[in-house]
Amino acid sequence: MKPSQKINNEANKFTELNKPTFLKLLFFLSLNFAGLFLGGLFTSQAVTAEWYTSLNKSPVTPPGWFFGFAWTTIMVCFAFYMTSAHNSVANKNKLLTLYGLQWILNFLWNPLFFYLHQVSFALINITSLAVLITFIMLTYHNKMAWKSVLIVPYFLWICVATYLNLYILLNN
Repeated sequence: MKPSQKINNEANKFTELNKPTFLKLLFFLSLNFAGLFLGGLFTSQAVTAEWYTSLNKSPVTPPGWFFGFAWTTIMVCFAFYMTSAHNSVANKNKLLTLYGLQWILNFLWNPLFFYLHQVSFALINITSLAVLITFIMLTYHNKMAWKSVLIVPYFLWICVATYLNLYILLNN
């Protein structure tokens, strides 16, 4: 086999192997950003509404622009994490069920907090999400190895968001 044929064969293998992976990545990116979009419907006007602006917020509450940056970064990393996990784990149904639960909990926080002003239920919701993200992180750590770092931004941000929610509950 000529060297050029060998390179073409390797390139074709690479493309063929990665096409399904690329489609999975697009799937998870689409779902993640659809969730952010839907949650944003409850958030965008609410952050300037009297109810939210009058709340006593934690002194470490990030500026508004940071939330968009953080969630974009988190959802991109999480899409790569889920794509890799889906390629690595045997029980894909369990993984997708956990992902679905995460998606629902993540979405529900926005209407609970910003639309319904149910700060205590929002705290229960986000605490459940933090526990679920921790469970996912620990369950798939061995299979994911170094790729586990992709879920760390989500875990850290949910911990911060849980604290911010708790602060508002205790100080308002």
